[in-house]
Amino acid sequence: MWDFAEITSEELALQRKRYEPLTESIRELIDATLRSEVDDDVVASARADVEAATAKLRGRQIDGTLGIGLTPDGETMAWGNVAIGTRNPLAPPLVVQHDGPGRAHLDVELGAAYEGAPGHLHGGYGALVLDHLLGAVASYNDPDTAAATGTISLRYQRPTRLGQVHAEAEIQRTEGRKIFITGHLGDADGATVTAEGVFFVIGPGRQDQGNAGE
Repeated sequence: MWDFAEITSEELALQRKRYEPLTESIRELIDATLRSEVDDDVVASARADVEAATAKLRGRQIDGTLGIGLTPDGETMAWGNVAIGTRNPLAPPLVVQHDGPGRAHLDVELGAAYEGAPGHLHGGYGALVLDHLLGAVASYNDPDTAAATGTISLRYQRPTRLGQVHAEAEIQRTEGRKIFITGHLGDADGATVTAEGVFFVIGPGRQDQGNAGE
């Protein structure tokens, strides 16, 4: 289903070292831009600096999207993925922790860049977090297969405050190619969104690349 580009482990490590700090700096820039109250002259100076940096990075680029890098050892890197991409400053990134067969969780800090209602997480991004986590659980048990989202239903119990967000997911049962999973995310006061999903085993894949929604 996915187009994997062969890459050596050495090149993977080199690209991580090269681009991860840049991506993190841009995440900080996004947050600073959103919350800044500096004067006009400082804004103008910062804009000139950003435009200069953009011109430098435009100096040599690829066509299209980044896809997924795959080493001979089976290690993968989804460079541009909006949930986990190493080179995507829009990705927090989401880091899934597997707690055993069919169970996983993640903890992530979601600040001003993910705001919907004032001071609260945008409901659509909450859906992305749960879709990603449920898909990661569905794909984890067998690294030689990929699972894609069939259906996912969400119930928003109350708004999720921006800040530290926790999410969990667990496989309930399987029926042939169907995997039934439940999950939830929440803030410090408990669950805010619950999810039920049906995922389908669709063919060859790689562990932890999540679901078709990614």
